[in-house]
Amino acid sequence: MSTGTRRRLGVEERRQQLIGVALDLFSRRSPDEVSIDEIASAAGISRPLVYHYFPGKLSLYEAALKRASDDLAGRFTEPHEGPLGARLLRVMARFFDFVDEHGPGFSALMRGGPAVGSTTTNALIDSVRQAAYEQILAHLGVGEPPARLELVVRSWISLAESTALIWLDGRRVPREELEVQLVQSLGALLAVSAAHDTETAELLRPLLKQEPGDGPFTDLVTRLVTLAS
Repeated sequence: MSTGTRRRLGVEERRQQLIGVALDLFSRRSPDEVSIDEIASAAGISRPLVYHYFPGKLSLYEAALKRASDDLAGRFTEPHEGPLGARLLRVMARFFDFVDEHGPGFSALMRGGPAVGSTTTNALIDSVRQAAYEQILAHLGVGEPPARLELVVRSWISLAESTALIWLDGRRVPREELEVQLVQSLGALLAVSAAHDTETAELLRPLLKQEPGDGPFTDLVTRLVTLAS
């Protein structure tokens, strides 16, 4: 029979609990709107105890941001099997799952919250972008990308970020449509680059040959042909 006695958490356990509580609150409201008192109340501890583990809201915000950035970076990890379009659709679905679950926090992360100007915050944001960049290159089967390809992939990552931020402001377009459009946007950017660069063209041809008739890239080609006619 349980005595009802609450187990005292160790230092690291308590830190991780506070990070989880803060991340949950930051995910539902802008970090600017969340107070230390609210974090303490949600964690079931006193305000001074929060300061025992974190010197201030900025440090707690950065710790929560680190956990969120690791989670977000992991959303781009996908087995390199099967058609590229299908792989990227799964990546975009997980990316938008994160955006949907952590709306205000994602917005604060990309637009700047209480940690604006913090080198730690900027480094975490850059680490997510770099992880996404490296994963997309891996899906393309490229180790050292030519300059045009690097430009395309990094531009597309910025497009995905800005699209998600705009979508959060009212969710006026079904997210499933945006997921497909973003995958097709990468294909379109690669196609434009391939039209001007033989290295990108040589990379793109075998990938497109693997695409099934119902894949997102084939669908894009069909739509463009219909539009041109």
